[in-house]
Amino acid sequence: MKKLKVIITGATGMVGEGVLLHCLQSEEIEKVLMINRKSYKFSHPKLRELLVPDFNNLADYSEQLTGFDACFYCAGVSSLGMKEAEYTRITYTTTLNFAKVLYALNPQMIFNFVTGTLTKTNGSQMWQRVKGKTEEDLMAIGFKGQYNFRPGLMKPVAGQRNVKGFFKPVIAVLSILIPNQTLTLHQVGEAMIHTITKGYDKQVLEISDIKTLAI
Repeated sequence: MKKLKVIITGATGMVGEGVLLHCLQSEEIEKVLMINRKSYKFSHPKLRELLVPDFNNLADYSEQLTGFDACFYCAGVSSLGMKEAEYTRITYTTTLNFAKVLYALNPQMIFNFVTGTLTKTNGSQMWQRVKGKTEEDLMAIGFKGQYNFRPGLMKPVAGQRNVKGFFKPVIAVLSILIPNQTLTLHQVGEAMIHTITKGYDKQVLEISDIKTLAI
């Protein structure tokens, strides 16, 4: 079986870091290029880091971005306290600009975007509408496969550094109390790998879909 080469963003956040650590453990992954705005101090034989201060200028780094099977776009910000224009610039505009550069270089790539539970274009909350629009326009780019992950509460991978101390015991309890609304980041990472090796019949993946694809 062909070994996979993937790009991961957001390694300095909890989701991206968890997906990264899972991919580094996976025998299906040969190479990981993490693209960060600031350095993530971690060393592994499979891992390379590319620092890109502004994701809107990704085309400046084209030579390093060809030959990849997938991008797991886990970068993002909370909408808490943000104006809609700024949240849209980061969540929608930057993501679309980033994806279009990768599509031009790797049209057969799978592009996975981490969005959120309850995302919808006609939602009552600003973040729902922005993420919903982002999902829609990513699906229209033309990638070989484009999937939007809507995970809920996620249990971290062992060894993660980018997790709030109070969160670990909380998610441990919630995973028992409300198992249908929780995932592990191992499940998220494995499901992302399976979008390349298996594919899925939906482009928007809710918690139950992610669990199914992770098997």
